Amino acid sequence: MRTCLVVDDSRVVRKVASRIVRDLGFSVTEAGDGAEALKMCRESMPDAILLDWNMPTMNGIDFLRALRREEGGKVPRIVFCSIENDPEHINEALRSGADEFIMKPFDADILESKFAEVGLI
Repeated sequence: MRTCLVVDDSRVVRKVASRIVRDLGFSVTEAGDGAEALKMCRESMPDAILLDWNMPTMNGIDFLRALRREEGGKVPRIVFCSIENDPEHINEALRSGADEFIMKPFDADILESKFAEVGLI
């Protein structure tokens, strides 16, 4: 079964996103910030990561850069999700290794479309 790590400091967002991703056929784990997510990826790399930008301890962009520097064989598809919508933020995420970018709030159709665009479904 394909796996997805949902990384967001909002418990509500994690639960909603996890439900959507499970409905797409993924096994889901959750992390509340980038530091927790990085530790989880070091233990078991998921197929996909749905990643928030603004989080405590380690934000999404710092997590993304650290992960892309460290990753070995398995390279996850990363979909960044954020309320930040200016082109500079989007370009920074894509330059840092995100595969796609979606805006909050998102729904099941948007997430399914982005997962399809990056080859996850």
